[in-house]
Amino acid sequence: MTSGGAASIPDGMSENARETWPSQELIDSWLGNELDFELRLGEHTPIPDDPEAAARARQFRDVLGLFCSGVTVVTSVSDGAPVGMTCQSFSSVSLEPPLVMFSPAKTSRAWPLMQRAGFFCVNILAADQADLSNGMATKGDEKFNGVGWSTATTGAPVIDGVLGYIDCTVHQVIEAGDHYVVIGRVKQLAFGDRTGGEATGGVAAADPLLFFSGTYTRPER
Repeated sequence: MTSGGAASIPDGMSENARETWPSQELIDSWLGNELDFELRLGEHTPIPDDPEAAARARQFRDVLGLFCSGVTVVTSVSDGAPVGMTCQSFSSVSLEPPLVMFSPAKTSRAWPLMQRAGFFCVNILAADQADLSNGMATKGDEKFNGVGWSTATTGAPVIDGVLGYIDCTVHQVIEAGDHYVVIGRVKQLAFGDRTGGEATGGVAAADPLLFFSGTYTRPER
């Protein structure tokens, strides 16, 4: 932190990423509320009350749900404690420079903490980690209870048993409707302990956790 309480720009973070930083007071108010709020896969956004709008929203979700995606847990650190959220809206963006993206909802409680930290790690989940996914998708300060993890280059948690991880600094934040598009610059990435690494071409020893049409699934072999 700089004098006067202003946050400094973390190394590797572009200037415009700071423009949407929430104040610490706003973060504290979110974390201190008593709303029955729960993060879900894809950062749940409530269906509108208006019947026509609700029908459009439901069709949007149902059709987009036909796109099978992997499941990740995005992690960071806030005040020395690990933070994380389940996210299926993850994708690669660029090879040179190496960039990836994920899309947290504007209502996300974890994302403002990650943004202020200036870094995050995307953990790619294996098929037997559905319970971990569910746990990280809920509110509360006990998400990491019983979860083993180590530290990536940035300081973000790498969760034990994942297929792989991508450690990033926040490169750019773009407002997009009721979500943000967060672009991260890759600082480190590696196979997890479920893959064979370079010696075997990174072939997974476990299936990935997938999400399709509103439920978890796994590839058929």
